[in-house]
Amino acid sequence: MITNMKIVATAATILLTTTFVAQTATADADLAAGESIAYSCLGCHGIDGYRNAYPSYRVPKLGGQKATYIEIALKGYREGTRQHPTMYGQANSLSDQQIADVSAYLATLAADTVEAGGSEAAGFEKAQACTACHGNNGVSVNAMWPTLAGQHEDYLEQALHAYRDGTRNDPVMSVQAQLVAEKDIALLAKYYAGLEGLETTKAE
Repeated sequence: MITNMKIVATAATILLTTTFVAQTATADADLAAGESIAYSCLGCHGIDGYRNAYPSYRVPKLGGQKATYIEIALKGYREGTRQHPTMYGQANSLSDQQIADVSAYLATLAADTVEAGGSEAAGFEKAQACTACHGNNGVSVNAMWPTLAGQHEDYLEQALHAYRDGTRNDPVMSVQAQLVAEKDIALLAKYYAGLEGLETTKAE
C-alpha cells in the first residue's frame, strides 16, 4: 500500500518538473484577456447547480481554486489526460498564454472563504491519505493541487471514479484512487463537500 510519504515523494517529483513553467505562465497572465475568455466558462461554472448532461453531476465550483491548478486541468483536457468532450473543445481552442490568462482571472473570483482558511479543526480518518496534498481541511497546500473543501459532492465522486477507470490520468491520483475502497468514495465526497471552501464562480 502506498503511504502518505510515498505519495508526497511522487508529488514532489512532479512538482519539480512542472511548477516552474506553470507559475511563470501564470505570473505573466493578462487578467483583462482572461476575463474576456472566461465569459464562456461562466456559462456553466457560473450557474449554481449547473449539471453535466451525461453522466449527470454538477460541474465543479472554481471560486477559490488556485490558478496553477486550473491551468494544469485545462491543459489536461486539451492534451487528453482528462476526457470530457465539452472541456476538450474549450481547452483545445486556447493557447498556453490564453490558458494562463483565463486561469489567473478565474482564481480572482469568489476566493474569500478559501483565502480565509476554510473550516477549522476539520478531520476525517478516511481522508488522512488525502491530506498530504489537499490539506487537513481540504484547502490544498500547494498551488498545483486542487482544493476540495466545498466542492460539489457528486462532482468529487465522478472525479474519483474517473481516476479509477482511466478517464483521467495523473501520476499520483491514478494510483491513489485505486487504493480508495468503493464504499469510501461517497464518504470522502460527502466529507469534503461539507467543508467551507470553494464557491460557484461568478463575475463581479
